[in-house]
Order: sequence, then structure tokens, then C-alpha cells
Amino acid sequence: MVDVPMEVDVKRVIVVAAAAALAAATLASPAQAVRTTTEPAAQTEYVVLYKEGANAADAQKAIEAAGGSIVKVNEAVGVATVTTTNSGFVAAIRDDSAIEGVARNRAVGVAPKTARVQAGVVKAIQSKAVEKEGRADAAHAKRGKKPTNEPLSDLQWDLDQIHANEAHKYERGDKRVLVGIIDTGVDGTHPDIAPNFSKELSRNFTVDIPTDADGNEVDGPCEVASCVDPVDVDDDGHGTHVASSIASPINKLGISGVAPNVTIVNIRAGQDSGYFFLQPTVDALTYAGDIGINVVNMSYYVDPWLFNCVDNPADSPENQLEQATVIKATQRALDYAHNRGVTLISAAGNEAMDYTKTNVDTTSPDFVSVPGQAPYPRTITPASCKSMPGQGNHVLSVSSTGVSKRKAYFSNYGNGFIHVAAPGGDVYDTPDNTRDISKATLAAYPKALAVANGEIDENGEPTVPYVVKDCKGSTCGYYQYLQGTSMASPRAVGVAALIISKYGKHDPRRPARLTMDPAAVERILLDTATPMACPNPAAFTYTRHLPSGSTVTATHTCEGGTGGNGFYGKGIVDALNAVRR
Repeated sequence: MVDVPMEVDVKRVIVVAAAAALAAATLASPAQAVRTTTEPAAQTEYVVLYKEGANAADAQKAIEAAGGSIVKVNEAVGVATVTTTNSGFVAAIRDDSAIEGVARNRAVGVAPKTARVQAGVVKAIQSKAVEKEGRADAAHAKRGKKPTNEPLSDLQWDLDQIHANEAHKYERGDKRVLVGIIDTGVDGTHPDIAPNFSKELSRNFTVDIPTDADGNEVDGPCEVASCVDPVDVDDDGHGTHVASSIASPINKLGISGVAPNVTIVNIRAGQDSGYFFLQPTVDALTYAGDIGINVVNMSYYVDPWLFNCVDNPADSPENQLEQATVIKATQRALDYAHNRGVTLISAAGNEAMDYTKTNVDTTSPDFVSVPGQAPYPRTITPASCKSMPGQGNHVLSVSSTGVSKRKAYFSNYGNGFIHVAAPGGDVYDTPDNTRDISKATLAAYPKALAVANGEIDENGEPTVPYVVKDCKGSTCGYYQYLQGTSMASPRAVGVAALIISKYGKHDPRRPARLTMDPAAVERILLDTATPMACPNPAAFTYTRHLPSGSTVTATHTCEGGTGGNGFYGKGIVDALNAVRR
């Protein structure tokens, strides 16, 4: 059976259940239909960024004069969604004094299946079979239980690494602390999430995209008539895993999160398919600031560009303008949230790149809305390119560690880019460098997805080794193993939530909330992290013996000292140090 390289990037997650069939498939984009003169002009959707300080009425007049119709406006940061049939819309509006930038909205248009494979869509990968490594239920039966912790706590090596269980003796979190999950949704009905989930505060800023203009599936059929999923639904699984990692309660079922008593708020910006477009991202961040969210987890980058470059010679002028707009609009939303007390934490990414060096990106744009366009190679320089939101101002970027505390083989790195590290898993962090899924991280998994993907049988028992079941009486929860910086970031968010719970103050604007300056949260998070030195030698070679029989090696060089370096930043977050400083 052919092994799928574990570095397949599902936004900020690497799915342990990746299948050989996906790696072997070669999917061709369907031929574009020839437009006739009798066909009505195609409608295109754009995101338009108003000039800072510009009069909104002037910006709206410019949009209308260029042939655009405004669908919605985020007045907090001056971002409008616009539809138009004018093929010259960008040229007509880009130089207007009231307009800062224009980006084609990637929620419409053409998404060739080839691009979706390169992006590593979660839903598609999870539905595939994996190599049999022993049934999860059999492994569960053999485990010893820790009577003072949760039933599956012996599988949570990640909590041990950051001393979370010890920290829980002093601080488990406060219900008044709100943690925003900016992701693909949260299964608010999962029994190991529901006690801490706020349906009332949760919002979904996305609309499902069943198919693109050529009939290729994007999100799949809409589950509800409006194509706007309920706020307690996650048809992807990624956001549920993140939420559970942060705040699954201590309730004698399944696992515990790092901060098991804080409140989870789903602020959905990701499609079912795993894409994160600009307008929902901006809306999610401004909403977080408006309602008093204390800390958000951002395990994604804004599609379609892994790196947004303002002057890359490989890009067309329109693509340069689009990427500059992504940077400016996202940063404006990050500033808005930060200025209103939101601590911003992001996954560093899974491309195994040093973000402080010149790199080559061959994956962008990963969602193609212009017929005939496809990903193309670009040389990326750190001076003029940014991955958003991870490289935005005020954002803490988190790398991933494995069970041995080494930087995970897939994790991005870079001295000055990484702020802290946290356990996100590394299935090849084993004595013989072979794959062991228990070296990934375990967190909640929506039962509906497990059923849809054939991962549990008619009796509700797992049929694959990466899904685990646990029951308390007649109530059962399902959990899955995942690895990635997507899994590291929420562990850091959990520690930040404990910090706010411990040291936060009453919020006079919101009597039922705590508040804490994000700068103070950041200072404690970094100062209490466990310092980690670079490996010796600093050029560390990863060796992975794949189940297919082949061997892969890669060398990453760590720069910096124990007090701050490209693999660990200030160190591995430490929950106990944070609440007992």
C-alpha cells in the first residue's frame, strides 16, 4: 500500500488518516466551456477594502460607478463584499481615492479538483482507509486508567509535556473567559464539548459552496436550505478537534482540555472543505473584538495564497493587488480585535519551511476562480511576502513539538517568526523513526463525521485505529488522532486562557466577563515557557521510514540560543509555570 507523505497540509493540520488512494490519484480539471455572445455576462464577487479614514459613502459611490453592487459591509474595518458583471471592475476602481484594495472573493468561481488535492482538503482525506495498525477499541481495553484524571488521559502525552494536569490543581479556567475558535465550526453537541460551549455567542460567517461554476464539488451538498450551517455544527472536524484540545471539561468522559472550565465560542470562518476566505476571516475577528472574546485560536491561513506578496514579479498586477488587499484587510481586523482585548494566537504552518529565509511556493493560488489559472511557482522573500494571519502584527505564532520535545518534522520554523512551541504531535517521533499514530494528539471528533466516513460500525465501535471511543454510562464520545501546528496552537491558547482566568480582572463593560491586556497575556505566556536549546548540531536531520518501505530525510537548521530560537521561540508553553509564577 502506498504511503501518503504526512506533510500533506490541511491548512494547519496534518491528518494521520491520510489515504494511499488520494496520493495516487491524478485529477484533471474539466475543460472550460466556450462562452457564446448570447450568454449573460458572468457575475463575479470581490472584496473591496476602503481607504483608512475614507468616507464610506464615497467608497460606496466608487463601487457603484464601477458597476458593482454591495452585498455586505463590515463597517468596523471598511471591508465590503461586492458583486459585478463588469469584467473591468478592478481597473475601474483600483485608483479611486476612497479605495485601498480589491481582491477577487474566492467563495465563487472555479476550483479545479487538482487544486483541492494540493490544498489537502480534510473531508476528502478523512474518508479514506489507512493502513491497519490495530483497532483502537482493542488498544483502549488494554490501557490502565489514571483515577484522578479523565478516562483517556493516559493517551494525552501533550498535557504531560506542558504540565497541564499539575496546573489543574491550581487553576482549571474560569467560565467568564471566552475562547474564540476561528475555524471550520465546532460540534457543540459533542458530550465532551457541550458543557463549555456557548451556542448563544457563537456565529457562522460562512456560506456552504456546494459546487463551483464547472460543477466540481467544493463543500458538497448544503445540509440546510440556507447553506449556512447551524452554529453548533462542524462538517469538517478540524474546529471540533481544536476546541476540544483547549477546553474539553473534566467530566469523567474522554479527555481534558488544557483549560477545562473556560467557555468555547464558535466563530466560524472556514468552509466545510477547509478553505478560509478573506471576508469571513475579517468578520470573525471583528466579531471577536465586539463581544469581548479573550483569546482566539487561528489554525489556518487566508486562502488562496499561502504567502501574500505585494510585488512578486511572478504575479500579475491584479494578483499583486489582491495579495496586498489580503494583508491590509486582515491586519486591520487583527488590530481591531487586539485593541479590544483579544489575544491572537496562530499555528505556524506545516510546510517544513524556515519563514525567515527565501523559499519557493508552488501551491498558490490553491483555490482558483479565474478559468485557466492554476498554482504556479513563486520565489518568496520574507521582506515582501506574508502568510496571514500567522505573520500579522500582534499575532503569536506557535510551532509544533513531538512526544520527545523535538520540533515536529512538518512544522514551520524561523528565528523571529516562532514565538513559542507547543505539543502538536509527530507520528514519526519514535525510536526507530517509523509511524505511530499515538504520537499524534487526541481530541474530540463529531460522531456524524465518523458515521459518514465509515469509521464506526453499526454498533458504534471504531473500525480504524485513529478513532477512539469512550463512554460514561449511555453517553459516548468519539475522538480522533491528528497532528499539525493546528494542534499545537490550541495548546498554547489553552495556557493563555488559564493565564487570563488566573490574573484577569473584572470587565466593567461586561459584568459577566474577565478581561486582560493581550500584551500582559503574551508576556506571561512567553516568560513562563520552558526554554529549549537548538539541537546539537543545529542542522537537525529528520529520518522517516514510511509504511510503503521508502525512507525520507530532511534537514532543518535551528538558529538562535536557548532564550529564543527558530524551533521553539521562547520555549515550550508551560501551564504550571504560568499559573504558579
